[in-house]
Amino acid sequence: MSDQVTRHTFESPNAFTQAEIGWEAWLAPLPIDELTERHYAGLVDKGRANSPYFRLLVRDPEILGARTRTDNDIFYNEKGGLPRAERELSAASASRTNGCIFCASVHSRFASHYSKRRDDVQRLLDDGTSAVQQDPRWRAVIDASVALTRTPSEFGAEQVRQLREAGLDDLAIADAIHGAAFFNWANRLMLSLGEPTPPAAS
Repeated sequence: MSDQVTRHTFESPNAFTQAEIGWEAWLAPLPIDELTERHYAGLVDKGRANSPYFRLLVRDPEILGARTRTDNDIFYNEKGGLPRAERELSAASASRTNGCIFCASVHSRFASHYSKRRDDVQRLLDDGTSAVQQDPRWRAVIDASVALTRTPSEFGAEQVRQLREAGLDDLAIADAIHGAAFFNWANRLMLSLGEPTPPAAS
């Protein structure tokens, strides 16, 4: 079976959005009918078999399984730490910094859903990570995420101080770091394997 995938003719989205957009791999994802129990174990959630991104990564199911369990723990583990909205904000900030339109769309949409602050999230997308944010917690999370994303060594005592002054405890600071660090890596992987596609026609 060829590892090549037929390229479709479409104009890839070139602006950050909270709309639900798609993603197309540049290499052939594993066909659904070739998935085995080992692959499904790597997917963790069988519903992810519908995603071309995860069907591409599931060619190495053990690595994907570790990646997905890490992702789930960062964003769904509610035992203390940051509220879900601010975890999503950290991922959206990293994705906006890296220029990953697809990841930014997913995590900005979640940030809006959990915070009910769509306008603040849209300002981050439209005007960038330096856009005015009135909430000092959001400002601190965004700034810390950006510093960690640009060059990890830029993140340090100053960002931790700002997070603490904004009211974050140790677990919350760890969540902000984990959300940004995970998507700093995930953005680069997604950007190297494919491209975003326009929303599906309704």
